[in-house]
Amino acid sequence: MKALMFNITVPRYLVLQVLGRLARKHYYDGPFSTVKLADVAEPGLVNQDWLKLKVGLCGFCGSDLNLIQVKDSPMASPFTSFPCIFGHEVYAEVAEAGSRVEGFVKGDRVTVNPGLTCAARGISPECPSCASGRPGCCEKYAEGAFAPGMFTGICKDIGGGFAQYQVVHKSQVYKVPDAVSNESASLVEPLAVGLQAVLDNRPGENDRVLVIGGGVIGSMIVKAIRGLGIGCSITVAEPGAFAAEYVKRSGADNVVGGNLIDAAEKITGAKAYKPMLGERIVQGGFDRVFDTVGHSPTVQKALIVTRGGGTMSLVGIGNKISFDPTPVWLKLLTVKGCYGYAYNETENGTMHAFDIALELLANRKVHVEDMLTHTFPIENYKELISVNMSKTRHRAIKTAIRF
Repeated sequence: MKALMFNITVPRYLVLQVLGRLARKHYYDGPFSTVKLADVAEPGLVNQDWLKLKVGLCGFCGSDLNLIQVKDSPMASPFTSFPCIFGHEVYAEVAEAGSRVEGFVKGDRVTVNPGLTCAARGISPECPSCASGRPGCCEKYAEGAFAPGMFTGICKDIGGGFAQYQVVHKSQVYKVPDAVSNESASLVEPLAVGLQAVLDNRPGENDRVLVIGGGVIGSMIVKAIRGLGIGCSITVAEPGAFAAEYVKRSGADNVVGGNLIDAAEKITGAKAYKPMLGERIVQGGFDRVFDTVGHSPTVQKALIVTRGGGTMSLVGIGNKISFDPTPVWLKLLTVKGCYGYAYNETENGTMHAFDIALELLANRKVHVEDMLTHTFPIENYKELISVNMSKTRHRAIKTAIRF
């Protein structure tokens, strides 16, 4: 079968530090590229707790682009293994189900939680994170039956969705309701990311929320807040006109492209004070802030414009971040990390973020299908990557491989 393979070695990494600065095309085209199209054998069931899926769509994530451009922090490398078939935003149909898999039969439409947690790795007893309902933060990503890998797509033993077939553990699959389109199903994973960030830092009706970054995850955060029926004020910081237009349609009240400190004063009634040197600091500000970019300037501004006692969620993450922590200390801020998905207490009982996301889609409380602006056959993967490197020019929001 055809599959997109990712691989990186230390010599290749060093060469790309030079070539990548000359032209980003070197990351995905040429002798030192980190990705290639390959013919590989179809995977078989790991054991009878697993399913084989025929992939229909696999979305291309910003983390995939970072992976190709070797921008990720080396600190995460103990929890990855290469070469691997990457891709983790999957819509598929069941091709085969193991004898110990209940509730799924051949032909069922499914979406995939990519996490390779204790359940998938055959680890018992479960680690504290998995046991407490936070399998997205599993502590055993480098243990158990397979090579290291936080999720399918960065594990050399368990391939991801950029292939015609993949295998997944029964704990990873969620049936797609009839009311949810194939295209929407391929976007459940990024919706679950935004939804979990909101559930972990849930705004009140009268809160003033700031989302930094109006890309896919920023838009999903806005959609999740509105889908949950929360009527709070939402401001999104997004300099790009195309992305700003879309996130406004998604439910943002205000979209700003300029100075966040000025925006905090105007929108929240905060007051900025000028120190002897450096950037102004704000008293008052936004109650809850979601930084989907995670670079030093955005983290610094996020902390500055969060009100005293407020919470800033770090959803996106850069390689290395430096900032002045004074606002955290001075204003008693809470800074939350956001990774993966969890089981959450709802009015309908305990539900995983994927289940909540699918319910919101099925009940038409969230719409995401229009985000999928470009799809490509797997043979055109270089064009896919090129579009993602210039999304504004191509008016692209979300892209995917379509089988």
